[in-house]
Formats: sequence, C-alpha cells, structure tokens
Amino acid sequence: MRAHAERLDGLGTTIFAEMSALAVATGSVNLGQGFPDQDGPDSLLEGAIAAIRSGANQYPPGRGIPALRQAIVDHQQRFYGLAYDPGTQVLVTTGATEAIAAALLAYVEPGDEVIALEPYYDSYAAGIAFAGGRRVPVTLRAPSYRLDLDELRAAVTPRTKVLLINSPHNPTGTVLTDEELRGICAVALEHDLVVITDEVYEHLVYDGTHRPLASYDGMADRTVSISSAGKTFAVTGWKIGWVTGSPEVVTAVNTAKQFLTYVSGAPFQPAVADALALGNDYYDGLRAGLRSRRDLLADGLGEFGFEVHRPAATYFITTDIRPLGYTDGIDFCRQLPERAGVVAIPHQVFYDNTEAGKPLVRWAFCKRPEVLQEALIRLQKL
Repeated sequence: MRAHAERLDGLGTTIFAEMSALAVATGSVNLGQGFPDQDGPDSLLEGAIAAIRSGANQYPPGRGIPALRQAIVDHQQRFYGLAYDPGTQVLVTTGATEAIAAALLAYVEPGDEVIALEPYYDSYAAGIAFAGGRRVPVTLRAPSYRLDLDELRAAVTPRTKVLLINSPHNPTGTVLTDEELRGICAVALEHDLVVITDEVYEHLVYDGTHRPLASYDGMADRTVSISSAGKTFAVTGWKIGWVTGSPEVVTAVNTAKQFLTYVSGAPFQPAVADALALGNDYYDGLRAGLRSRRDLLADGLGEFGFEVHRPAATYFITTDIRPLGYTDGIDFCRQLPERAGVVAIPHQVFYDNTEAGKPLVRWAFCKRPEVLQEALIRLQKL
C-alpha cells in the first residue's frame, strides 16, 4: 500500500497524548495538558442542559446561531470597541483549532510561507502542513520571550502569505506589547499579508493588557481574529470557537470550515451566548483565581531551584531545568512521572529551532490549589 502523504511526516501522536497516557499509567498529577479541573459557571452549564431539553440538538445554522453571533459582536464591542455585523462578520467554529485550520486552508496555497511565533501550539504546524504551506519560525527567546521585530522583518520573503500570531502566547505566557503589535502591523501592511490571530487566552491576562491586532489602523480587512469559549469559561471539551473579521475574511474561512465539521455544538451555542454577557465580576474573578494559582506554583517551583519564567498570561509557567542539573526537557519529562509522580510538557516539541527549547519545561497551573500543592509535595523528591 502507498505510504501516507508526505505532509503528515512529523505529525504523529501529540506530546499531550503521550504525557497524559503516562499520567494515567503512573497515577501522576497531570500538569501537562492545559485544561482546568473544575467546570465553568453554573449558569453556563444549566444553559446547555436547558438547551438540550428544549430540543436544540439538530444542526444549527452554518455560521452559528444568531444569539451567539450577536453575543460575540457585543463582546468585541464591550471589551475592545470593535464593531461587527453578526450576519456577515462572525463565524462560529468547532473550537479555535478548527478556526485556525480553516483560516490556513482559506489563505495558504501550496508552497506559500507562513510566519509563526515559536514556540508554537502544535496544531499550527499541522494546519500549515494540511494547507501545503511552509512554516517559517520567528523565535521568542527565554527568558523574556519578547518579539524581535528585526527578525520578523527578515523572515518575510516573496513567498510569505500569512502571519500567524498568538497573543496572549501559549506556551510562554507572553502578552505582546503595543510596540510589538504595531511592528507586526507595519510588516503586514508593507507586504500585503493576511494576519491570523489566536486570542483564546484574551481574558487570562494577569500583567499587561491584551489588544487585538484587528483594532489597529489598516488591519480590520486583513485580520482573521480567532477566540473561543473553552479557556474563558472552563469548558475546553465543548469546542465552541469563533472567527471575526471583514465579510470577505469570514466568507473565505467559512468556505473551508463548512467542509470540515459543517456545524457542531448546537446546545452549547446558546449557553455560551448567555455566558459572554456575564458581568465584569466574573471576568475579574477568573483572572484573580488563576493569578493566585500561577503564583502558588511559580513560587513553589522557584523554591526547588528551577529558573521560573513567570507568565503574564495563559495557563502555563515555563521553567529552565538546567539549575537542577538537567539539560534535555524531553528526557526530564519522560522521567518525571516515575521519579516524582508529576507530568509536565517539554518545550522543544513546540519549536523548529529545538535547541532554543531544549532546557525548558511547561507546567499548567489551571488546577485546583490542592492539586498544585500535591504536585509541589511530590516534586520535593527531585
């Protein structure tokens, strides 16, 4: 039988699946995959139950139910002052992952180059490969993880088609500054590039401020803005994401998306629509709770001798393992479940430039405080 398509080379089982299996096999505390261990607000959960019971169980409209599209429009206006038409400028997707894949399929031709900030979420590499593109990394380097705008400019070639920007950034927790964002805009405008922005951690910012690239002059018509409910409302398994942009952008992405899942999440969509309208006390409480967990885990890891890179946002802390005498994050993470009963994720799987990530390890702090405390107790064995 013919071998699989070359574009799948290197896209085997994800590191998350490997480490989660190790966690189960060893009874380890799983600080690897970024999902919370508590459900979102009761009103959200009850909304989904009510929707199921009321019969919202068949195909929803292709672009999402009207109530959710309006709620997304209201959210963008409320938090960022961005105005969208719910009929033509919003698309509901099966999570942000599908939105990113559909956007890449919509805009990338075989051989086109996609510049992405590494370390990058692993689905980026897969989405670029599926579209037949070539990924070009611009590295955010430890310990500051700041964007080198000169390096970004130098990465652009005549084959560059898309800038894939993630801020707040997974896995480093960096929030791009106004200067960095303006630099990205300048590059996009100079070279007539499409910008795909992954903003799923938009409400999980503890230091600094998130500003969407679409809000900058000249960017509204060339930006595919992507977010989701999973991180904001602790329902990562619901897979309700969305795209906002110009009518042309949304139509292009939908052209690809409609042949991926077509539609999904019918009873979850009205629940998310209601949740997006929750008051500021919910969003403030979300940040405060996660900030305290960040500090709990960061302080504990620092006491054990790790060099801790305290994140400004997201669910994740990065540590350099070299102060403890380790040099290879993959080896360290594969040994950690047996040695200490804890699972983490090696950074280097998120890089093309693997040497930059080799001594770095990512830890998820989106767990209950008692789970984080248990992980710290176990890590004393190191």
